[in-house]
Amino acid sequence: MSAPTPPLRWAYNTNGLSSHRLDDALDLLADHGYAGVALTLDVAHHDPFAPDLARRTAALADRLGELGLGSVVETGARFLLDPRRKHHPTLVSADAADRARRVDFLRLCVDVAADLGSEAVSFWAGVLAADLDRDEAWTWLVEGVAAVAEHARGRGVTIAVEPEPGMLVDDCDDWMRLALDVPEVSLALDTGHCIVSGRWSPEGAVREFAPLLGAVAVEDMPRGVHDHRAPGEGDMDLPAVVGALRGVGHRGLVSLELSRDSHRADQLVPRAIETLRAMEVT
Repeated sequence: MSAPTPPLRWAYNTNGLSSHRLDDALDLLADHGYAGVALTLDVAHHDPFAPDLARRTAALADRLGELGLGSVVETGARFLLDPRRKHHPTLVSADAADRARRVDFLRLCVDVAADLGSEAVSFWAGVLAADLDRDEAWTWLVEGVAAVAEHARGRGVTIAVEPEPGMLVDDCDDWMRLALDVPEVSLALDTGHCIVSGRWSPEGAVREFAPLLGAVAVEDMPRGVHDHRAPGEGDMDLPAVVGALRGVGHRGLVSLELSRDSHRADQLVPRAIETLRAMEVT
């Protein structure tokens, strides 16, 4: 008789808990049975540019250990690097100094992940300005990702690039091209993005890229619209995605990213994991 498939390890992204202090958010997740946290380094939670980062990171590592929570580090803070421009700069910004600033930030995130013992650092490419050449920007992207990969190699950290609708790496096909240029990069698969752009179904992407997954996120989403929603509030076939993750034996954290729902996190944190766990047994 084969051994039963172990349950998935659910996590919740702190960008959906921005009205909670980090300690309170971690307590909330642990109390409701989450296995980990997707930690978006940001002004609200573990600001990487605030004083005493090393001391704070060591204390956070201890706290995660006490609560039995794993972690992945997320890097999509909206205004952390530029208070006047959302998600600026990126790896495909026109100015070389801006691109270097993003690379330095990602290296810092790798350091935090190493000190936390996180499973991966997830990041994206960035939106390409309309007046820039796509081929030239791809060269910038490869150079930036390669620089982050070199630093991550020295720290023993997995890096995962996330296809984001509308960005230079928009879907899993774009990620495959990047992985040919930087073989060390793994895939940060947000399954909801698959019904917004690209040719892969969410469950198909899980099955196809299972050995290459560095980070996974699930949430509901309307078809064709990049709008993260709670389970049951969009068009995703979440039971199919959950079944695919169990079918491939995925053992990494599976995170929910509900960045526009911090105002109701007290309701969604317990409700989401109950809903997803029910899908595991159907």
